[in-house]
Parts: sequence; C-alpha cells; structure tokens
Amino acid sequence: MSSSCAVLPSARTELFNPVHESRFIAPRRPFQCNRSKCVMSRRGFAFRGVAASGLSVVGSSLTTQPVEGVERLPFKPEGYNFWTWRGHKIHYVVQGEGPPVVLIHGFGASAFHWRYNIPELAKKYKVYAIDLLGFGWSEKALVEYDAMVWRDQVVDFVNEIVKEPTVLVGNSLGGFTALVAAAGLPEQVIGVALLNSAGQFGNPNSEAEKSEEETALQRFILKPLKEIFQRVILGFLFWQAKQPARVESVLKSVYKNTSNVDDYLVESITMPAADPNAGEVYYRLMTRFMTNQTKYTLDSVLSKMSCPLLLVWGDLDPWVGPAKANRIKEFYPNTTLVNLQAGHCPHDEVPELVNRALLDWLSTSTSEAEAEASLQTV
Repeated sequence: MSSSCAVLPSARTELFNPVHESRFIAPRRPFQCNRSKCVMSRRGFAFRGVAASGLSVVGSSLTTQPVEGVERLPFKPEGYNFWTWRGHKIHYVVQGEGPPVVLIHGFGASAFHWRYNIPELAKKYKVYAIDLLGFGWSEKALVEYDAMVWRDQVVDFVNEIVKEPTVLVGNSLGGFTALVAAAGLPEQVIGVALLNSAGQFGNPNSEAEKSEEETALQRFILKPLKEIFQRVILGFLFWQAKQPARVESVLKSVYKNTSNVDDYLVESITMPAADPNAGEVYYRLMTRFMTNQTKYTLDSVLSKMSCPLLLVWGDLDPWVGPAKANRIKEFYPNTTLVNLQAGHCPHDEVPELVNRALLDWLSTSTSEAEAEASLQTV
C-alpha cells in the first residue's frame, strides 16, 4: 500500500530536543530498567499515512544491482509462505536455522523491505519476516484496524509458527507493534529491537477529551456528510499517491542515500496496492486507526516490559529524530543505543551497519536469555 518510510510525526512532539550524532556507537551490554507515561501522535500518524498512501503496480524488470557485498532476498511476485490467521491469509518469509528472530515492517511496507537483512541474519538465526494484516502480500481484510489487531497477529504468529522464545525487530509502525506484542508475551519474547520506531510519549498535562452526547442531527446528518467528505478527500490522496513519481519522491525524502531507492523497492511497495480492497483498507486506516492513537503510549507499553531493548536509530530521519531514542533510553535503561547516519529506514539504507549492530546485540541478548533459562530449569 505505501512506503513504511513515509511516517511523519508532528514536529512538535518528534523534534523535541533533537540530537544528531555523526558516530557509530558500538552496542553495550543492557542493564536494568525503570518506568513512566505516553501518547502516539494522532495528527502525526495521520499525516504519515497521507504522505505514504497506497501505490499502483508499475512495470519493473528488477534489474537494479543490489548493494555491493550484501546478499539480497530474491523478489517473488507470488510471495513466499502463507499462514491462515483468523480466516485471513498472512504472508511471511522464513530463512536460516538457529534461535528465532521475527522482523516486522513499517506502515505500508512488507517483508521485502528486509531484503538485505534476512539473508545475513539467517546465517546464524532462523529469521521470519511477516506482513501485517492489510499490508504487503497479506490479505487486505476489511476489518476495524487497531494497533491491537497487529499485536494479536504477531502474538499468534510467535505461538503458532515460531513456537519458541524469540527476538522481535521492528521498523516504524512495526517497532511499536513489536513493543506491544512483547508486552503481551513476557515469557516468549527475550528481546526487542526498534529501528526509528513509531509511538509517542504521553503528555501528563493534557486533559482527556470530554465526550458529548450524540444528537440526532449529528448522527443522521453531520456524520454521514463527514464520511462522504473523508472518502472524497482520502480517495483523491490515494489516487495521487499511486503515481510512480510520487512513490520515488516519498522514498527519496527519507533515504539520505537514495541509491537504494530502486526497482525492487518500488515494486515491493506498489504491487500490494493493486488489490481491490487496498483503497478501502487505506480509508479505514486513515479514519479509524490513525485518528485513535492517544490511548496507546510508549511509556505505558515500556512499563510492562522487562527484556533487553536495542535501538538502532537513523539520526538523519527527517520525521523521527534521535531525541525519541534518547528519551526511550532514559525511560527504559535496559537499552542499548546505536546511532547511525541514515534516514527513517536504516535497515535498507545502510544494511551492513544495521546487520552488524543486530548481530552484535543478538549474540549478547540471546546468550544471556539462554543462560537465564538454564538456571531456571536447574
């Protein structure tokens, strides 16, 4: 449907106390944590979806050369593996042997966005990359979309497909999905890695919105008119974002090194939008999911976690700056922070550095988890 990179938070919340570092910080051993409270930017999430709405299929020979020296997952228009979840068809990729790692894409992307990470991680781990419901090669189900739908999907995927303790890795929206899934699976998730994650800290000074009793005028006249207006506007935005030039423009705005904005990437984003339900899914995301995020907060989720956390952050991300990573680490000290000179999708822009950071951290976190499990069984 759209580029996961087009995830635009509000400037007021995301660019608070921005810090840009030009160095690669080696991973450190995680340590213990404490807690606090938070809110996903409703306006920001909606703006993200507008910037990254569904895209149509464009022809591609996929002849672009992969990153030099980095193996790339072969692109398969038909997809890889499928799993039926709650009656819906879910796509996923699996490669390698060893301790499991589950990769979760961002808004509008797919498992193929991990094209340079899956082959390298699979040399030491059993790597799964899943398409969230409504995105990628998974079914464009006409359901009520909510962050908890994807949480439940990932939780069930770990229980039914992975079937053993795992590490969750997520970019953008996939990062927040990884967090809420980990909070719901304290025994099965032994670590979480976030790459420029979505989600906002709450504002303790904000007052809760007061609900007003719905009048007959609102219910029978104003609400239908509002929905018609939303469908017209969002329908136009969806159509506009289908244009190939728009696809390239959005991607290049968040990739500081635009050489990886190639045919493979564009094809992996545009093909799913050919689904007849793609437009309706986009409408539901924009009008229901994107505008109902204040009840989901980073601090409330982190407060329920105890596993090690890795932050791999593209400091040059124009929308999710390093200030958020610093704040997460301050709130949740059981965190390793790696700063990179990259944009919103560091795993695809500088895959060599991201793979190195993930492998270094995984070797530590998985070995510690295995040691702890052994002690518990003695």
